[in-house]
Formats: sequence, C-alpha cells, structure tokens
Amino acid sequence: MTPDKVRAKREANKVLEEFGIKRVPVPVERIIKSKNIVLEYAPLDEELSGMAYTQDGISIIGINALHHPNRQRFSAAHELGHHVLHPTEIQATVHVSKGLRALRRDPVSSQGSDPLEIDANTFASELLMPEKFLLEEIGPDGLDMDDETSVEKLAKKFRVSVSAMRYRLGGLI
Repeated sequence: MTPDKVRAKREANKVLEEFGIKRVPVPVERIIKSKNIVLEYAPLDEELSGMAYTQDGISIIGINALHHPNRQRFSAAHELGHHVLHPTEIQATVHVSKGLRALRRDPVSSQGSDPLEIDANTFASELLMPEKFLLEEIGPDGLDMDDETSVEKLAKKFRVSVSAMRYRLGGLI
C-alpha cells in the first residue's frame, strides 16, 4: 500500500466544504462531534498522541490530554483522517488495552514510513492549515521562513505548533 496524499487533501477539503469553514482556526472538535464520533481526552503514555477506532458501531477518537493543546488539535485532526480515509482499517487492526482496536499515533507513525499515517498526517495538515487560507495569509509577497516571529504568528493564528506550520509551509514553497 502506498500513501495517497492527493486523496487525503481532497477529503480534508470536502470536510472543510461540508462544514462551511471560511476562516481559521478550523473547529476540529466541532467537526468530529458533528460526525457523531466520540471524542475523549485522557492521560496516555507520552509517546501515544491519539487513537482512532470503531467498536460495536461506535466511532471513537482518543487524544492524549497531557500534550499541548496545539498537539491535541493536530492529533484530533489526524485521527479524524483515519476515520474518513481508513474506516475498514480502524476496525481490523491490532488490539490495545481493554480489547479496543486502534491505529496508534506513536514514534513509528511519526517517522513517516507507514502509508496510513502519511495519509492521516496529510489530511490533518490540510484540514487545520488549508492551502487556500495559508496562501491568503502569506499574501503575494510570500513569507520569510527564517523570520521566526512571522512563522510563530501564523502558527498561533491557525492554532498549530510552529513545527507543524514550518512543515506545512515547506510543502507549499
């Protein structure tokens, strides 16, 4: 299986359109709840950011409550990506505690080698930092990636980490 970044971006944009998102920050929690997905926050192991699973017909996203709020937002968008892009896989993957089936967002997933994780990261990036809104913010003069203050300001506006914003901007330039 290979990642399908084009599909992931397309599906994120469908969600943005479906919910009539016209400005940032994108209300990812509201979107998740509107899709009838249970969103739960709990303290998890440091290396686990979140999980997505479906059990007994109920779709659930679990987020590590110990992480920074911006990280939690990205994790929530990432896990929503699994629900949108990989509904079969989140029902048929490895068991974790209490018999729940989950796709784990852990150090392996963050290395960027698992196609499902690449898809979910792409979905989350496009959902939280939509290209059209980024280009509007950057304007015709562009953005100096070495200007830490400008990147921080942009990250704050979109409510994402500076590292997520740098990564996203790197994909646009």
